[in-house]
Amino acid sequence: MRISANPLRGQQFPAVLLLVAAGLGLLLANLPTHDAVAAVLDFHIAVPGTGLDLSIAHWVSDGLLAVFFFVVAIELRHELTHGELDSPRKALQPAIAAAGGVLVPIAVYLLIAGGEATVLGWPIPTATDIAFALGVLAMFGRGLPSSVRVFLLALAILDDIIGIIFIAVLFAHDVQWLLLALAVVAVVAFALLSRITNPKVRPLIVLAMIVIGIIAWGLVAASGIHATIAGVLLGLVMAPAPAERTRHALEPLVNGAILPVFALVAAFVVIPALAPAELSPAFWAIVVALPVGKIVGITLFGWVGMSFRPKGTPPALPFGDLLAAGALGGIGFTVSLLLANLAFASDASIRDQAILGVLVGSLLALVISAVLVSLRARAYRRLAAAAS
Repeated sequence: MRISANPLRGQQFPAVLLLVAAGLGLLLANLPTHDAVAAVLDFHIAVPGTGLDLSIAHWVSDGLLAVFFFVVAIELRHELTHGELDSPRKALQPAIAAAGGVLVPIAVYLLIAGGEATVLGWPIPTATDIAFALGVLAMFGRGLPSSVRVFLLALAILDDIIGIIFIAVLFAHDVQWLLLALAVVAVVAFALLSRITNPKVRPLIVLAMIVIGIIAWGLVAASGIHATIAGVLLGLVMAPAPAERTRHALEPLVNGAILPVFALVAAFVVIPALAPAELSPAFWAIVVALPVGKIVGITLFGWVGMSFRPKGTPPALPFGDLLAAGALGGIGFTVSLLLANLAFASDASIRDQAILGVLVGSLLALVISAVLVSLRARAYRRLAAAAS
């Protein structure tokens, strides 16, 4: 297999870049630079002739992140049609594990922060950051069988689908159905244009698709549905061949710029000068639900799922491998940060503490998963050495 020389197409470097960007955002928010950076992020840019008037922070979370979700949707569609989830038989085991990785963190969150002021944050700890999880696996998992990566990939993809559904359903507001219908028309036009294969008109087709894609994004944003859903719709309907070329072209941009910029902006929160007992229950719920809830949910439900393997499915993963995958699933980060911003958009204090909870919980999961993955990989390397 040919390995790309571009580190932005790998798994390790983008994960490190995300972590550095989040740390930088947190640092800038808690130094004398806070007011200057906050003024930049709060600066509004309007699009003449439209109702779009967003701050730079919202252009990042609603605009740039739509490109990330566009790439995610292309990968999702591939996995659902030709990849790890292209049949119910393949999807059953990771689907059961993914259900545990959603239900148990929700239960943990509600147990700790089920009060009226914080209950809306229950979707936050349900996400798995596939880039981070695969990056940690690549860094510390030398010697692990490929079945662990396949299981984790399928699990994270299902988590992405659940996260997208949460964003689309839970955080819509005052939906303008006419604008949404026009957005659907634009998405259909985008899909049809992507299927024109005449090379003579390809440059014009690409230009038209970019324009229509931007129009679809604007219509979705104005309709009351979160704008990132436009990226999802466009990625799902694009013809497979041009979609794969586009994903390949956008991958370095997404990994090297879009996700780090989002991480920096999302992590730009002031650490509250509060005693631990004074912190919001949302903070503690996320800190516990991401590493603990995910490990327990994915491991236990995954173990149950392995017990009901249909005939012809791959061999069951050992319990230790399930435990390592569960720990990796606790790295919520990108989608969890977005969900924290959406869930507590009307309460800046709780929102900032929820974001801190995502950063702390994801960091704990990262450390725990690095240890567990390293131990499992070492065990497999010893077995391989003994057998040779």
